[in-house]
Amino acid sequence: MSDFQDARVLVVGGSSGIGLATAAAFAAAGAQVTIASRSADKLAAAATSIAQPVAAAVLDTADEAAVEAFFAAGEPWDHVIVSAAQTRGGPARQLPMADAYAAMNSKFWGAYRVARAVRLREGGSLTLVSGQASQRPRGNSVLQGAINSALETLARGLALELAPLRVNCVSPGTIDTPMWNRLADDARRTMFEQTAQRLPVGRIGRPDDIARAVLYLAGNGFATGTVLLCEGGSVLV
Repeated sequence: MSDFQDARVLVVGGSSGIGLATAAAFAAAGAQVTIASRSADKLAAAATSIAQPVAAAVLDTADEAAVEAFFAAGEPWDHVIVSAAQTRGGPARQLPMADAYAAMNSKFWGAYRVARAVRLREGGSLTLVSGQASQRPRGNSVLQGAINSALETLARGLALELAPLRVNCVSPGTIDTPMWNRLADDARRTMFEQTAQRLPVGRIGRPDDIARAVLYLAGNGFATGTVLLCEGGSVLV
C-alpha cells in the first residue's frame, strides 16, 4: 500500500457512515483530507469527531454546476472517494417514480457528475462505493441492485477512459451505519442479529471494514477497474 502522507484526499459523503470512517482512516495515515456533503451542520460535527484536522466543503452532487465549479476552482486531488447517496428502496411496482428518479440521481448520477468533473494528479485514483445488491439482488429492492450494478460498470468503463488514472469500486454488504436508523431500535437489532447469523464471518460489517478496503484500492497502484466485494461472504450463502 502506498504512503498517503500529505496526499490530497476528498471524501464525498464524508459526514457520516462509510464516508466518515474512510476520511478518518486517510487522515490517520497522514493525508490532507477534505470531507464533502450537502449539510454544513453534519460536516462540522463529522470534522470534530476525527482525531486529525480535516477540511470540510459543502457540495451537493445533484447540482451539476456546483460540482463542476468545485473541481475547477481547486487543485487536483490524489484520491477521490464517492460514497454519498440518499436513496429510498422498495418493490418496483410500489416505489413512486419520483423516489426512483431521486435515488438514481443521487447515487448513480451523483458519482457520474463527480467523475466527469474531477481533476486528479498523476498516479491518482477515483473510488466509488456500490453495494452487494449488485451481486445479490432482492425482490423488495430492485432499483438498489440496478443502481449498484450501474456504478460498478461505470467504474470499469472509467478505468479505461481515464487511464492511466485508476478507477475502482468497493461493494459493501450490510454495514452498521446511520442509514439503518430509519428502523425502530428493536427491528434494527433483530435484522442485524439475523444477518450476522447467516454470514460466514458471524457479524455484520462496520464502517471501518469498508474504509480499509477503500484505502487498499487507493494505495495499490496495480488496481484499476476492480470491484472489491467486502460483504462478509453474503454472496456465498
